[in-house]
Amino acid sequence: MTTKVAVVGASGRMGRLVSKIVTETPGFELYAQIGSTGDLSEMLGADLAVDVTIPAVSHTIVEFAVSHGIPVLVGTSGWSADRIRALERRLASTPDLGVVIIPNFSVGSVLASSFAAMAARFFDSIEIVEAHHATKIDSPSGTAVRTAELIAAARGTLGPVSAPHTDQRARGQQVASVPIHSLRLQGVVAKQDVILGGVGEVLTISHETLAPSAYEAGIAIALRASVEARGVVVGLDRLIDLSAGQGE
Repeated sequence: MTTKVAVVGASGRMGRLVSKIVTETPGFELYAQIGSTGDLSEMLGADLAVDVTIPAVSHTIVEFAVSHGIPVLVGTSGWSADRIRALERRLASTPDLGVVIIPNFSVGSVLASSFAAMAARFFDSIEIVEAHHATKIDSPSGTAVRTAELIAAARGTLGPVSAPHTDQRARGQQVASVPIHSLRLQGVVAKQDVILGGVGEVLTISHETLAPSAYEAGIAIALRASVEARGVVVGLDRLIDLSAGQGE
């Protein structure tokens, strides 16, 4: 069976890349490409909608798709924890429908965020510095927000990280108690450093995206998973096996 995919935001950089991966992935067909001035009704008849637009309109696109029974793969940043909880409540009445939200399609980025969450139990001082291209309109990035939330969850009863002087504007924006510092620079694709400070040592977990091709494998994984997903699924880490392999 072929899955017909409607890409919303198809004229953008990520939209063009997603459209390319859809056409190259067996079992998927590019059904519609909807640009910024397109009518959302063009996605009607699709088996899956992919949203790669901007934070200001992403919610509207997801609501339109869900209201018409179309599962959605969201590759747009800006989905806060509160907005995700509201979407979970929205989908409670449609248990056969799924929305997959992927802050970052890079497998390497997902691994780096997972490593940071693993290390967060051993360090109390943790901050994130993320850099993206100058035209990225939102900050902090969805990847940084997701990383901070994973760090907070991993710490559990250890409580919030140590982040002094957060009343000062230069100390970044706190997400789940973790200060995040955002850079928007020409010449950068995407880079994130999670810096963990301890007694007598500093651990830096760094990931840099050098080209959009880094997202291709993750997009293909997310496309396949979105067809069968139910409810709200957040993060590429939920779709791949991050357990340590056991050598024989």
